[in-house]
Amino acid sequence: MSIYVGNLSYEVTEADLTSIFAEYGSVKRVQLPTDRETGRMRGFGFVEMGTDAEEEAAINALDAAEWMGRDLKVNKAKPRENRSSFGGGGGNRSNSFSRSY
Repeated sequence: MSIYVGNLSYEVTEADLTSIFAEYGSVKRVQLPTDRETGRMRGFGFVEMGTDAEEEAAINALDAAEWMGRDLKVNKAKPRENRSSFGGGGGNRSNSFSRSY
């Protein structure tokens, strides 16, 4: 399981996030996604902890807590959606058009 941490300050580092979550157990991994174009942090991250109990304790303690001047959003991370299709919908699409004159 992974924890989603939202509404983070753009100044936060992996070390900062590790230290705050370490108060609730062992931190296995921290990820802070960055914008592809600017390289700037995107304002959210993911934390993996040693056990489900540690993750639950961290979520319960930190959700809506103020940290670095912001109210955190902390919850169980949802599985990543498959974004390989464009425009949703699906089905067969043809690039040719038929016209009747």
